[in-house]
Amino acid sequence: MLQSVADLSISYKIFYSVLLFSWTVYLWEAYLAYRQRKVYRSTTHVPTELGNIMDTETFEKSRLYQLDKSTFSFWSGLYSETEGTLILLLGGIPFLWKLSGVLIGRAGFGPEYEITQSLAFLLLATLFSAVTGMPWSIYNTFVIEEKHGFNQQTLGFFLKDAVKKFVVTQCILLPVTSLLLYIIKIGGDYFFIYAWLFTLGVSLVLVTIYADYIAPLFDKFTPLPDGELRGNIESMAKSISFPLTKVYVVEGSKRSSHSNAYFYGFFKNKRIVLFDTLLEDYSPLNKAGEPGAGEPGLEPQPVPEHSGESDSTENKAKPKNKKQGCNNPEILAVLGHELGHWKLGHTVKNIVISQMNSFLCFFLFAVLIGRKELFTAFGFYDNQPTLIGLMIIFQFIFSPYNEVLSFCLTVLSRRFEFQADAFARNMGKATELYSALIKLNKDNLGFPVADWLFSMWHYSHPPLLERLRALKGAKQD
Repeated sequence: MLQSVADLSISYKIFYSVLLFSWTVYLWEAYLAYRQRKVYRSTTHVPTELGNIMDTETFEKSRLYQLDKSTFSFWSGLYSETEGTLILLLGGIPFLWKLSGVLIGRAGFGPEYEITQSLAFLLLATLFSAVTGMPWSIYNTFVIEEKHGFNQQTLGFFLKDAVKKFVVTQCILLPVTSLLLYIIKIGGDYFFIYAWLFTLGVSLVLVTIYADYIAPLFDKFTPLPDGELRGNIESMAKSISFPLTKVYVVEGSKRSSHSNAYFYGFFKNKRIVLFDTLLEDYSPLNKAGEPGAGEPGLEPQPVPEHSGESDSTENKAKPKNKKQGCNNPEILAVLGHELGHWKLGHTVKNIVISQMNSFLCFFLFAVLIGRKELFTAFGFYDNQPTLIGLMIIFQFIFSPYNEVLSFCLTVLSRRFEFQADAFARNMGKATELYSALIKLNKDNLGFPVADWLFSMWHYSHPPLLERLRALKGAKQD
């Protein structure tokens, strides 16, 4: 009896410590966002240092865009924190676990089928998250992104895309979770090693198949046609021994006018993906009202066909803003930066750090999973489901560690970005990367002035001015 009271006392301390830390983090984030909003509101004129980089109109557009995003983030963050607190205080997690037990009971499965109940719980939890998050996502897309000229989706396309994402996520999440829980159940004293190896294998498989089998379910990927740009990309890859096998253009313009580029693949099978919005004359957003327009070195592309539906029902025919994109030399400079991450080992280093962290977390999970007070703290008095243990330990107990790790990785990421810029500079592409960064910042309405504390905590990439100063110094040298 006394032991039960002691466990309950510890449980209360754990529960309220989790709540206190969660709100501490939220208030810290809100304070940082407040500092940055002050910058957005007070910096109404282009600073002298930016006079040759941004015109007044673009500067004002980016200021208003980032201010709207920050305000939206405040309210959505407050809702999320309040929702999470109410779920914990009102016993939402044990309630959902019992509900999942009732549902599988109606299907003929008893409480001994813990993995089945865990999958039902996971399905209900992700469905709840998707439904409650949908209004915020709709507002962000069709109010904020629409207002500032980025959204290219119709509501029908958006909703169909959301359903498709949910279904694909469940097709991956549920089998992987069931296997992980099974490994933990049968793994014995060293289950944490087998669980870590399993998650490592899953992550490598997903990275390998994502762009070939998962991403095409949502976006159209086409090979970059033969021509000057493709030839230059292949030559640059060969010059640094990058094992390039394919170059794709992804039809990102049907969803948003934001731009991006990335590479993926392991060993001797690397692919490069360019968003069509990144390519100055390839993007449909630049071709509105210009039928037959084409880019030197690129073949004109046929209008994409969507199964059973016309383009008018899938995405908007006319964008609100004409996006500039980058010319071929600037694209090569951007890719020089991206390939610099590979050549300098940044990708491998990030994988190693991630897996070391994963192993440490599974080891600590093995140490803590037997502590009954962790379960009673969150309303589980009679049983200790493995999935609930994973949630409690990884999401709640590790949250202070996760915050520190996240900050350290942000600092490391900024260091890697400077190194990748330097790599592109050493390839003789400082001038092109300089102009590409300015164009991409303008196209994406990035605001070049940041509060130092907000930037230090949040920015995984260095602020634009810092990157330009480094490149400008190199150009002058």
